[in-house]
Amino acid sequence: WLTFDDGPDEIVTVFLLSVLRKLKIKATFFLIGKQVKKHPIITKKILDAGHYIGNHSYSHINGFLKSKKEYVSDVDRANYLIDSKIFRPPYGKIRPIQLRHLKKKYKIIMWDILSWDFKKHISSERLYKNVINNVENGSIIVFHDSLKAWPRLSIVLPKLLIHFTNQGYKFKAL
Repeated sequence: WLTFDDGPDEIVTVFLLSVLRKLKIKATFFLIGKQVKKHPIITKKILDAGHYIGNHSYSHINGFLKSKKEYVSDVDRANYLIDSKIFRPPYGKIRPIQLRHLKKKYKIIMWDILSWDFKKHISSERLYKNVINNVENGSIIVFHDSLKAWPRLSIVLPKLLIHFTNQGYKFKAL
């Protein structure tokens, strides 16, 4: 499964939608509420293209640094804008008490392949090899729909998707 965190973004999301459309690939976008509020038209374009959206909190808060009440409130605030039954914790950080509470409302979706596209020091070649060398059938890959990932994502993602498509992999939205 192909997933993108932290969007929508007016540059990166438009690029992603174009690449995914050309290759006939569906993905899941874990959106940040304040970004959805800022870019409602781009959010609609994601849905209109047949992709799935998930909740990634309202303000991308770290669950290890917030109380259950603050964390759950932030996630629920995002859901007014996102309306999804799936949730991915920002940074993958969530305390057991937060998890127990949120599991009542959402299916929690993590990943098994972190692309590291958001790291400035990682080269495009290293990012490519990291994903290629670790993907297995059924993997959930996370990229980032944000400007911090853009320099690497814009180069690597089309190459990766073409590679996997040529290998017979199929991508589905969660």
